[in-house]
Amino acid sequence: MLTTNVDTAKLKRKTILGFIVTTVPFELLLFASAGSFNYWQGWVYSIITFVFLGGTAFYLWKRDPALLERRTKVGAVDEKETGEKIVQIIVILGSISIAVIPALDYRFGWSHVPLYIVILGAILLIIGYYLVFLTFKVNSFASTTIEVATDQKVISTGLYGIVRHPIYLGALIALVGTPLSLGSWWGLIILIPYVPAIIWRLLDEEKFLSKNLQGYDEYRQKVRYRLIPLLW
Repeated sequence: MLTTNVDTAKLKRKTILGFIVTTVPFELLLFASAGSFNYWQGWVYSIITFVFLGGTAFYLWKRDPALLERRTKVGAVDEKETGEKIVQIIVILGSISIAVIPALDYRFGWSHVPLYIVILGAILLIIGYYLVFLTFKVNSFASTTIEVATDQKVISTGLYGIVRHPIYLGALIALVGTPLSLGSWWGLIILIPYVPAIIWRLLDEEKFLSKNLQGYDEYRQKVRYRLIPLLW
């Protein structure tokens, strides 16, 4: 945990407001698209997501407010490079689609997903979220934008000793789990634009860190795999 002069009271208000602004419209969109509040898969997904987001935000507010402040910078406006602004736009549109498509699938009965697949999706969602949380615990520099802080150092402990981008690994696992936990095969279509966008961002981030973060090239030599152990 870093020493910080962050105004934690102000940060708490900002975090709560951000949580409300992002989650409430998402939930309304999810159930409005489903056309029913009886969409039990939607409730399971929402509870898991609320627990993760709320629990992680509370943990960071108490233990690492500097990281929480970095995580509040979200969206294309905060990115400096045009390519990264495009990636952020894709991610935002994908986040909307990942709610709308499975909910419409439920509403019109496009998919027939077995219960065990829905449970598997929920498990993947939890695993993905947990990997992201573990990453936050060891890396106080995990900003939502590609940048290097003045006091930043290379992190090689925890999951960073296995892959160089564990946040993206967790995000991809959760991304696969989301439509399955929502009972939709069609929701997996979101992987088509989302995966290339994440890989694009990952490669851009590596180029930036190699150029601007001392010791990162040595870290790349030590930890060979970017995203998937033993594969890539």
